[in-house]
Amino acid sequence: MVALGLAGVLSLPAGGCTSQGGPRGAEPQRVVVQHVLVSFTGKLPGKMIQRSEEEARELANDILGRAEGGEDFDALVKEYTDDSYPGLYRMANHGEVPQSGDEYRREDMVPGFGDVAFALALDGIGLCEFDAMDSPFGFHVIKRTQ
Repeated sequence: MVALGLAGVLSLPAGGCTSQGGPRGAEPQRVVVQHVLVSFTGKLPGKMIQRSEEEARELANDILGRAEGGEDFDALVKEYTDDSYPGLYRMANHGEVPQSGDEYRREDMVPGFGDVAFALALDGIGLCEFDAMDSPFGFHVIKRTQ
């Protein structure tokens, strides 16, 4: 399993989080998100991914656009993720204690994934860009489900 990193679009380039609709309120204590991991050659241990970084970026942006256009997100995850389906993660924010064995501490996830996940509004969809430090496995298209 790969441990990872807005209503409208949230993107996490080197400059940080931005969103349509202005500043976000306080982050929630807990979230549940579903994601599509789009990786590329050499970035996902144990998997032979045969696409370039540019191909991965294009695919992630295509999936993001389709999800924003109303396509079934679960179906997109099933078809495209390089992580395991269904790609659901329960996460506890900084300072919160996980309430179950299937809930991860934000600190245990790739930083970019957590930043996007906790910035999303309920049912919001965002993109965590590939970054060698903050999102080293590839691109993540993320939907907050709870």
